[in-house]
Amino acid sequence: MNERVYLVNQKEVNEKNTVQERNNPQEPSAGGLNRIKKVIAVMSGKGGVGKSTVTGLLAVSLKRQGYSVGIMDADITGPSIPRMFGVNKKPENIGLGLLPAESSTGIRIMSLNLLLENEDDPVIWRGPLIGNAIQQFWNDVVWGDLDYLLVDLPPGTSDAPLTVMQSLPLDGIIVVSSPQELVGMVVKKAVKMANMMNLSVIGLVENYSYMVCPKCGERIEVFGKSRGQEGANEAKVPYLGSLPIDHKLANFCDEGRIEEYESSETSDMGSWVKLD
Repeated sequence: MNERVYLVNQKEVNEKNTVQERNNPQEPSAGGLNRIKKVIAVMSGKGGVGKSTVTGLLAVSLKRQGYSVGIMDADITGPSIPRMFGVNKKPENIGLGLLPAESSTGIRIMSLNLLLENEDDPVIWRGPLIGNAIQQFWNDVVWGDLDYLLVDLPPGTSDAPLTVMQSLPLDGIIVVSSPQELVGMVVKKAVKMANMMNLSVIGLVENYSYMVCPKCGERIEVFGKSRGQEGANEAKVPYLGSLPIDHKLANFCDEGRIEEYESSETSDMGSWVKLD
């Protein structure tokens, strides 16, 4: 696979930005057009905890509160953000860089899946190419004015999360967990990584904490007793709250309609990262 098919032509961008300082990661190079107030990464120590769903719900909550929001899908080899938002339009190359696609409510989205010919084409890249793609999503995408840019990280603590932590001016990190005891160990790994990079951990959110029986209303802890507060205490980070298993949310995400989903548990997620 030739990565040049999917990424911005770097030579063209360089020629059009000769006065731009490219070595400063805090200044996006897309024509000096980007003014982003807060950059928040959403991270998990392992896969399968619903990190992308939390990213999407947080973006929707912030948008409903009147903020301008973008999502950088940094999960290069396993992107899911475009499908959740029903976005499939390819980003437009305007010379200075790529214009991100927009969801139905105006959330700006950049994902490698939007640059592939088919959304199910695999991206078989080694670490350096993945890192380069993430850096281009920051430097060569015309995000414009944003109150929040949310970065959906792949699971783990290796190349891609490291690239984001070293290259982007992150204002904070949200760590996603689930109730299984095993997850507590990997949460600590994620928090320790953030601490080693001198980055602020906004807090921990536990996903899949419980489900409510649709017939009797009983609250059922499918994956065992919630360990969110305990895990946050052990990692010495704030506990943001718990999110339930909801088949309606799963259906909305599958159908690309996450922006239509509403629940009491997710309505105030934007308060986790509100601008000062």
